[in-house]
Amino acid sequence: MTDNTTSLYAAGRLPTGLLVGGEWRTASAAATFTVENPATGEPAASVADATAADALDALAAAAGAQAQWAASPPGLRSRILRRAHYLLIGRREQFAALITLEMGKSLSEARAEVDYAAGYLRWFAEEAVRIDGTWKTSEDGTARVLVTHEPVGPCLLITPWNAPLAMPARKVAPAVAAGCTMVLKPAPQTPLSSIAFAELMIEAGLPDGVLNVVPTTDAAALSDALMRDSRLRKVSFTGSTAVGRLLLAQASRNVLRTSMELGGNAPFVVCADADLDAAVDGAMTAKLRNIGEACIAANRFLVHADIAEEFTDRLVRRMSDLALGDGTDSCTHLGPLIDATQRDRVAELVYETVAAGAELHLGGRVPDRAGYFYPPTVLTRVPAGARISREEIFGPVAVIHTFTDEEEALEMANATEFGLVSYLYTRDLARALRMSGRLESGMVGLNRGYVSDPGAPFGGIKQSGLGREGGNSGIEEYLEQKYVAIDSTGVVPAPVAGEQP
Repeated sequence: MTDNTTSLYAAGRLPTGLLVGGEWRTASAAATFTVENPATGEPAASVADATAADALDALAAAAGAQAQWAASPPGLRSRILRRAHYLLIGRREQFAALITLEMGKSLSEARAEVDYAAGYLRWFAEEAVRIDGTWKTSEDGTARVLVTHEPVGPCLLITPWNAPLAMPARKVAPAVAAGCTMVLKPAPQTPLSSIAFAELMIEAGLPDGVLNVVPTTDAAALSDALMRDSRLRKVSFTGSTAVGRLLLAQASRNVLRTSMELGGNAPFVVCADADLDAAVDGAMTAKLRNIGEACIAANRFLVHADIAEEFTDRLVRRMSDLALGDGTDSCTHLGPLIDATQRDRVAELVYETVAAGAELHLGGRVPDRAGYFYPPTVLTRVPAGARISREEIFGPVAVIHTFTDEEEALEMANATEFGLVSYLYTRDLARALRMSGRLESGMVGLNRGYVSDPGAPFGGIKQSGLGREGGNSGIEEYLEQKYVAIDSTGVVPAPVAGEQP
């Protein structure tokens, strides 16, 4: 554990309990669970394990704070978010070390995540004071139409382990800006970053009960109890499509507002005229950012047959230069996967694909060392319909397919139930616009291997989710429209030219 991380634990500065109504407390059953360091497999911390009863207490606190928080001035909400932004930037090293400790990514990537999270605080600090409405005269002239926006109400925010600070920030920031209270349930693998973030939000001035945090190992029981309660008005979830379907079914009982950022199977299309240097650079980013454990990671490389061999050779050379190791080591390029389950799943996908006839160019074997490491791996000649091409890999494995023309590339790219992001490399402007329009995904990286931006609407289509996070539309996920019809029949309308008075 680094000095920066130790400082967050020192003198009780990093609680390990539940945050309910502004107070940190133990779980009702006094249960705890262990957070592992994935680089070693050893315990890193012990955190309170919330029960369904604890979650309902958190919802009660959120519901109790909702009316006053909804009535708070937008400028106040903006200032809290702006203070949180400055506090987070000032503690960049501490938060980066904490992310690396519980999730495994390198410190350089963890620092980038801190900056990315801070970007959402800054963006929604600005959006908080720009919640507007409309005012117009009705078509028949008998009323004035007033449209305003109001907070949705208490929200359940469920975040994944792969971005333990950025995902809470991406959900909490717009909820705060809109005037919603929250119950945050972080992933059990990575609760420490959420706890530290909640402490920072309180320090920034967030009132008691607005943000409540309930780490747990029994997410199903908590979400079911909360979504049965009529005080909850919205659920925002980032995670797998399978879990998202279950949550949507549960949300239907009380007709909850939902935001769902679900699974992906991103195609990375490299046309024959692409700048190969740029394409390989983009491939390294799109595949290996976050150790490949990202919903926007490139899952299938679709490369024109004329350049596929050269693209593969270049990618293999670049990936073979990467060093595996503990993320706190400055020489490390790729840290461990999150846990043994995920590492073994990636290893199984690669093993069965090679056994079915794929060609292995690099990696493919679990290293004999402590922690949950898997090496950069490149596969070609992958059999049609292979599971590794249909499912999210969530690891540093590049699967390369070939195509011969644009129509074939589009057919291959769109042959999936998912539609989160696609990547496209070409120097032909007409082709770029044509193919971008036909790729079935909510986002497209055009000659770029990275698409996330606080000022852009992040989200997918098909079974990759509902709604958008970030951008101008991000705050709308936490707002309801209210229409007020104001009678104006006592107002004599002016005569229209050509009509009889």
